[in-house]
Amino acid sequence: MTEANVYLAISLRNVGYGIAVLHRWRFFPESSLQTDHAPLDEFVQLTLDLDVAPGDIGFWQGTFRVPTSPDFAAAKAAVDGRNWCMVEILYGDYEGGQRVVTRFALIPHDDGGWVATVARHWNIDRAARR
Repeated sequence: MTEANVYLAISLRNVGYGIAVLHRWRFFPESSLQTDHAPLDEFVQLTLDLDVAPGDIGFWQGTFRVPTSPDFAAAKAAVDGRNWCMVEILYGDYEGGQRVVTRFALIPHDDGGWVATVARHWNIDRAARR
């Protein structure tokens, strides 16, 4: 018997003026109070282009497909255990600039679903907002 894949998805809204292009992501099987994002070379490249038009709603999705990988086991345990977990998403504008990392907390809800909430943003190509 083979393990099922672990699928993650988050609804996103582009509040900017340009097209948001999602590039990469990083999963954390537990919540973290780290004040900086993960190193960009640890992020996983998306296997398809995900764009969100200005003022529109889109989505991000990530999948763990290799049951023997430590990341698969950690993601499966976090989801099955209904533990708080986090995803950082690297995105930018359609011209390849203004990259930002946004950290999302994924919180299990009493009704069996999950709530995604933004925890923090980091500018990559320009000065920090803080």
